[in-house]
Amino acid sequence: MSPNTTSASADSQFVPVPTSVAPLVAAFYAEAPNSMRIRLLDKLLQPLGPLALVAVAAGAFARLLPSERWTGANVHLEDVMRISAPQVFELARYLEQKCPEWLLQLPELLGDSPVAMGTLSGAMLLVALRAWRRRSP
Repeated sequence: MSPNTTSASADSQFVPVPTSVAPLVAAFYAEAPNSMRIRLLDKLLQPLGPLALVAVAAGAFARLLPSERWTGANVHLEDVMRISAPQVFELARYLEQKCPEWLLQLPELLGDSPVAMGTLSGAMLLVALRAWRRRSP
């Protein structure tokens, strides 16, 4: 068994359940078209405050900090062109630790998009999030 999976129970059939969805979020980001990347980043960045925005992924998201009053990060096309999948991995890993319930909202975002479900990483992420939701208390 790999270190990133656990089995459902000893007496049932082996079912791998990911302990981290961050790699799948990053893989999906890498494959997604820019319009989906914008929606994904908007969703992932919503729970972050200004300090977290600057701290996560070695400050990769600091450019999204508005110069006016803080109302949240606003992602644009030029931002998704600059932000890499490894940086999104760091963001998703941060969210797993800070507010994992926020990641459990991603199936709605993915399910609304036939483009997301048309990618292997999107389908795998959806399956993993649903398994993760069943495992969560």
